[in-house]
Amino acid sequence: MSFPKGFLWGGATAANQLEGGWNEGGKGISCPDICTGGSHTQSKRITPTLEEGTFYPSHMAIDHYHRFKEDIALFAKMGFKVYRFSIAWTRIFPNGDETTPNEEGLKFYEDLIDECLKYNIEPLITISHYEVPFGLTKKCNAWASREMIDYYMNYCKTIFERYKGKVKYWLTFNEINSATMPMGAFLSQGILNEQEKSTDFTNQVDDPQLRFQGLHHQFIASAKAVQLAHEIDPDYKVGNMMIYATSYPLTCDPDDIIKNQQQNHIMNYFCSDVQCRGYYPTYMKRYFKENNIEVTMEPGDEEILKAGPVDFYTFSYYMSVCQTADPTKGAGEGNILGGVANPYLKASDWGWQIDPKGLRYSLNEIYDRYQIPVMVVENGLGAYDEIEADGSINDDYRIDYLRSHIEQMHEAILDGVDLIGYTPWGCIDLVSASTGEYAKRYGFIYVERYDDGTGDFSRREKKSFNWYKKVIETNGEDLG
Repeated sequence: MSFPKGFLWGGATAANQLEGGWNEGGKGISCPDICTGGSHTQSKRITPTLEEGTFYPSHMAIDHYHRFKEDIALFAKMGFKVYRFSIAWTRIFPNGDETTPNEEGLKFYEDLIDECLKYNIEPLITISHYEVPFGLTKKCNAWASREMIDYYMNYCKTIFERYKGKVKYWLTFNEINSATMPMGAFLSQGILNEQEKSTDFTNQVDDPQLRFQGLHHQFIASAKAVQLAHEIDPDYKVGNMMIYATSYPLTCDPDDIIKNQQQNHIMNYFCSDVQCRGYYPTYMKRYFKENNIEVTMEPGDEEILKAGPVDFYTFSYYMSVCQTADPTKGAGEGNILGGVANPYLKASDWGWQIDPKGLRYSLNEIYDRYQIPVMVVENGLGAYDEIEADGSINDDYRIDYLRSHIEQMHEAILDGVDLIGYTPWGCIDLVSASTGEYAKRYGFIYVERYDDGTGDFSRREKKSFNWYKKVIETNGEDLG
């Protein structure tokens, strides 16, 4: 069961979830820096004014800022061919609107890139991964304003020019379609409707008009970034990045089937249709009308979108859900993507339903629709890990999860999908974006850091570490 020659095996992280050093090296405050810790049962909060004595997990995260060489060496030991990470916008432009970049921030990422290249690890860089500069939230309510396009382009130009010849793969926005959901307004776009109050992260005051206008601004920025990247370096490849929220009709009732189709249109296809095809899909006209949304476009916007489709498609895949028109069916516990539970599937410790075959199905749907290379850039199991008396961490449940998904990726390749890479999420333990906790662990590498703020940040290999090393060594043939 070998994968294609040159297949990019690796792992994925995000700056705000692992770096720490939140106020070091000239870095400014980003939106995650004002998010408190949370838990399985208690939502994290957004505090526009930092509160003394409150725990903000991004401030130290797992201290990758000071330990990146150690971490990259561990990735190299596993045999990574690619490492997906993000640049913290506020390390380069602390408030987001400066004209001159922060050299110390640029040098940090140059050193990080060079460390990857030393081990022949291909950098795959997410330009904006849930870390909008909070200075721009305060200045213009971030992506709700068209001003953001110019700030983003200045940022892109700076990093495209600085890392030319060292980086090949870029992603414009992480999980851009998260903004089709209320939680995505702040998470993805930096939009905050009640700036003077602490806000429940998962229950924010929602304004769909702002979210979808913000998405339009991000679409324009993404298309312009693709064009700029190709101008600066014709070898650059720029991709999108989506949450792929696989969903099925709960029953064969035609009402369930229509409900599922509508969910797929809004959640799974709208953003990628714009980014991959270069124009707004017609099905959005009715959605906008029925939800009183009027997206303002400027002259030339349609031409910009048409000229800047992405080169490849990337997505996260963790779970699937079911859709039903029956209002008596309740949502699945812990399911942040809506929908109802699938009676044929088991769930993780956090209530996310585990569906390996859904990954094969999704890969086929994506590739059939867009016909461009595809990468799975997030996939993994958030779970409670325990250290045994001998110091080992026997995470067989994680191995089983990953093995079953890799098997289905191979099936998709046999189906004809041009799948070029796989970077499981949280290849090293980090802070959860959705809950703001350390206890939800994904990594092959355990980090001694806990939700009460204790821990010495030391690293240790889990059982899955050597398992994944063997997977990479054999190009997917040995999934033992």
